[in-house]
Amino acid sequence: MDTKIKKELADSVRDFHLPRYEELPNVGLYLEQTVKYINQNLKQLGCIEITGSMIRNYVKKGFIKNPINKQYYADHIGYLICITILKQAAPLENISKLFFRQKSVYTNQVAYDYFCMEMENILFNRFGIKDYIEDIGVTSSIEKEMLRSAITAVSHMIYLNACFKQLSDK
Repeated sequence: MDTKIKKELADSVRDFHLPRYEELPNVGLYLEQTVKYINQNLKQLGCIEITGSMIRNYVKKGFIKNPINKQYYADHIGYLICITILKQAAPLENISKLFFRQKSVYTNQVAYDYFCMEMENILFNRFGIKDYIEDIGVTSSIEKEMLRSAITAVSHMIYLNACFKQLSDK
């Protein structure tokens, strides 16, 4: 692939940032506001989106907790962002098992912030913005390895879709 296309690909995600837990709205968003917020934050990744029907289905199946008075808060939104990204590479049942295992070791905030850092870390490496994948955190666990593997798979899919888009735009 020529260097111009590689640069364009890197530029397409260079300023990508997942909101950290403290940045997530915790004032209570209604369903459509939640959908809009999540999709705005994931827009740079290309084809990854969530719908209100998907959220209702995740609640119904117990993948996330029921909204409180029809409103979604930081914990809900963090879970939904992770699910929306990870479902590109893993079935919901496996994502649920991973969340369950992580909840036994980490708080929601720690697990979510780690997910965000790891997503950016691996995505930036895949798009050539960073030359190496950093080791994040100080502990090692099967949960972290599983999450890294899922994020790696997703980042390759995002990259591949971006390549096809770049080439079709030429």
